[in-house]
Amino acid sequence: MKSITWAAILLLTMAISAQAQKPNKKKDYLITISTEFGDMELILFDETPRHKENFVKLVNNKYYNGTTFHRIIDNFMIQGGDPYSKDDDPNNDGIGGPGYTLPAEFSAGYKHVFGSLAAARQGDNINPKKESSGSQFYIVENRNGTPFLDGQYTVFGQVVKGLEVIEKIAVQPKGPSDRPLKNISMTLKAELLKKKKITERTGYQYPAAEKKKADK
Repeated sequence: MKSITWAAILLLTMAISAQAQKPNKKKDYLITISTEFGDMELILFDETPRHKENFVKLVNNKYYNGTTFHRIIDNFMIQGGDPYSKDDDPNNDGIGGPGYTLPAEFSAGYKHVFGSLAAARQGDNINPKKESSGSQFYIVENRNGTPFLDGQYTVFGQVVKGLEVIEKIAVQPKGPSDRPLKNISMTLKAELLKKKKITERTGYQYPAAEKKKADK
């Protein structure tokens, strides 16, 4: 009898957990990255749930506040999210993280388009599974995208407002290892808003909303 009771409790717990992980149909997170060059507003994809959950957690824990865009390449991308970029040693920028990696989530099929948010990672020689850094990310700055990275790095979000800020950051003076000569620090926040509010604020159309509009 006890085994049946515990089995029922386990099933109930799993059901509650699964329900908690389901995307909110009416609300979503809007991420804001604030810099001296302006704000970028981003949405995160439900189809990359591990990356989305991890990113929101780090933002809410203020993990990224004070970190910098430590690598910038005009007509390519801007990269940040390394906790080591907070210290005074520029030589360790790009090798830090929270102490864990994330499994790749390529199945969502998102491409590297202008403004895409993607996870940085170590090279294939030491990372054959292409697992993502637990915190480092980059944002595509090339207006034509960077399709040669598709299927190699997990794309898990998109800048929906403030695309011009990416370009302003990418052209700043830099030194060795493509590191900006002047620190470009960031502050991030996550707001849980109604999707309708996000659309009104940024112009981003959620797929379901686009389909509904097309069906009218």
